[in-house]
Amino acid sequence: MRTHGFLFDRYANFDALHAGYLRARKGCRDSRSCMRFEQRLEENLIDLLNHLHWGSYHTGPYRHFYVHEPKTRRITALTQFRDRVLQQAMYAVLEPIWERRFISDSYACRVGKGTHRAADRAQEMLGECLRKHGQIYVLKADISKYFASIDHGHAKRLIRRAIKCPRTLALLDEMIDSYHEPGLLGQGMPIGNLISQLLANVYLDALDQYVKCRLGEPWYIRYMDDWLIISPDKKRLHKLRIHLEWWLAETLSLETNHKTCVFPVHPRRGRGLDFVGYHMWPHHRRLRKGSMKRFKRRVRRLRRDYATGEVGSRDVTLQLNSWLAHASHANAEGFVRSVIYDQPWEMHHAPLCD
Repeated sequence: MRTHGFLFDRYANFDALHAGYLRARKGCRDSRSCMRFEQRLEENLIDLLNHLHWGSYHTGPYRHFYVHEPKTRRITALTQFRDRVLQQAMYAVLEPIWERRFISDSYACRVGKGTHRAADRAQEMLGECLRKHGQIYVLKADISKYFASIDHGHAKRLIRRAIKCPRTLALLDEMIDSYHEPGLLGQGMPIGNLISQLLANVYLDALDQYVKCRLGEPWYIRYMDDWLIISPDKKRLHKLRIHLEWWLAETLSLETNHKTCVFPVHPRRGRGLDFVGYHMWPHHRRLRKGSMKRFKRRVRRLRRDYATGEVGSRDVTLQLNSWLAHASHANAEGFVRSVIYDQPWEMHHAPLCD
């Protein structure tokens, strides 16, 4: 496996940091931290560059907040905009190195991948298994508290398989050590960091390589900490579950959660596969019930805000479009019509945009 050196100067220069700033400001130009950084942009970029070359850069503090959809999660994010600028610049250099190493059936936090591609590929695997063997069983696994369980020592060793640039390794080590779970030194990564998302993929790439290359499983797919193995052999999957749970504990200090199980997928009726927001079978897929309930709540809230004039038709359309794109990848036409179009939108100022 090739290791890469002489990376530091590729992101520790003014042009690379400025490009990182342009990417970091997307979607947050109204934030105070971004506006303060922009007020003295050239000065702040040069100051960041000097700290990098002097070896005096340190990651700033974090802030914590919660998101409640699709489930309640604690998000940890950087408070200083300069940290996001540097991470964008480093990501542009580091991501292609690991992208070439990742297996094709890893779908989270990668350009050209995502949930829709993951759903398509998982359904394709179900169909292949059914055509070749006439029956389908799935080992569906989920890592328990994944980001909170990442071991810093293991992460640093995995990084060194690909990177040998001392300055880059020192920066990555500092970023890793800048955060730990409360009361657990040397453990955990913040969900809201760009570099954390890359390193989280690197961490579980060890599992991908083991399952695909060492065990030779053809129908394996992963989306962040959710992963599947599809097979016609139920007993084999039970043995794989025991073996891989042991391997994860010994190699990466990770555990699967209580949802991990082996089950049959019926080709047309009965139990389907829940994965990346869809409930799927070999030949069709539906939206998950939880996703539909959340969407109904969102539409009710939008109807109320639209009726009172708190949001306009353009805002309603923008908020609906992302979910409608998700629904378009499932057999959900009747549900979408009943929730959005079969009930009139009470208008105060302007009609709802088509």
